Amino acid sequence: MDMDERLKLFWEVGAAMIASTPHATELGIQFVAVGEGQATLSLPYSSGLVGDAKTRVLHGGAVTTLLDQACGLAAFTGFDTMGALATLSLRIDYQRAAKPDQTIIGTAECYKTTTHVAFLRALAHDGDESDPVATAQATFMSTGPRLSFEDAIKARMERAKRSKAGTRAP
Repeated sequence: MDMDERLKLFWEVGAAMIASTPHATELGIQFVAVGEGQATLSLPYSSGLVGDAKTRVLHGGAVTTLLDQACGLAAFTGFDTMGALATLSLRIDYQRAAKPDQTIIGTAECYKTTTHVAFLRALAHDGDESDPVATAQATFMSTGPRLSFEDAIKARMERAKRSKAGTRAP
């Protein structure tokens, strides 16, 4: 399969995954980038996500969700086939409070996959990767039927053809 087509599919699916996940959209998580076995998302600062009004620090649950979403997207790109995924384990090590008024960036790397399990590392920071807010280790499991990326690209091209044909005047 052409790597450019695969990356286009990752970008298309990655953006759609975040936009269609209710808790991600409620928190304001944004798609930033995706590549082979890696994903980057952002969590803009919002006063509605503050866990401590006195310090204005974001709630740890928002950071956890950011890292879980980033890991899920990186797992998606780490497998050789497409399909539903479920979080098997997610360990978060909080290293410091996030700075108030700062966007948090979540990056994840899928460093190994087996037939059904992806293994990931992730990092959340507010501008300095060498001083993380939190780090994570995760495993994700593929669930249900799987589809090859080639078949997914063919299906996407067929939908585009049908859509284009449907918009033409008879």
